[in-house]
Amino acid sequence: MIRFVNHDGLAVVTIDRPGKANSLTEQMLRDLTAAFDQVADAGCRAVVLTGAGKVFSAGADLDEAKAGLATSSEWERLSGRIAALPCLTVAALNGTLAGGAFGMALACDLRIAVPDARFFYPVMRLGFLPQPSDPPRLAALIGPARARMILMAGARIDAAEALSWGLIDRIAAPDDLMDQARALTADALAAAPDHVAAIKALTVQA
Repeated sequence: MIRFVNHDGLAVVTIDRPGKANSLTEQMLRDLTAAFDQVADAGCRAVVLTGAGKVFSAGADLDEAKAGLATSSEWERLSGRIAALPCLTVAALNGTLAGGAFGMALACDLRIAVPDARFFYPVMRLGFLPQPSDPPRLAALIGPARARMILMAGARIDAAEALSWGLIDRIAAPDDLMDQARALTADALAAAPDHVAAIKALTVQA
């Protein structure tokens, strides 16, 4: 359900459970973390994270959420692994991003999305706390008030609004999404891994 491909320093990690809106089980979270371990071990200079089908991820698998997945530490471990990568990370959001799946995209350096994507994180309504790193990363991108709009007021925003807020960096047509994502990695792929890591480190907020 998690696919990993590495071609000449560009890794592509794909959530491949389209029949279930790419909802995530605990094992899938572990497999995603393992895929990003492979990215680090292979010395990749860039990685693109995407989903199969028309939804990036609906968040936690409903059955497993009822059994406690919504509060699992695996979400935080995954987002932390992505954030710690020294390479350029791009989330190519092929559709809606919901719930705990937010953490993966927020941990990436860049985010592009298709026009039909929707964004929501209904932790207030569901009675769960977001994973610890998600609110500060969200607030750093869009500001505290807009972060509260999503996390506390339950706002569901479309791609155009997400772009205007700074939640995503670009909108791309579905058939052009991966080409645009790869284009964003071109300079990193042409550079040495330590040069990529050094420039990324310079952009980290204190």
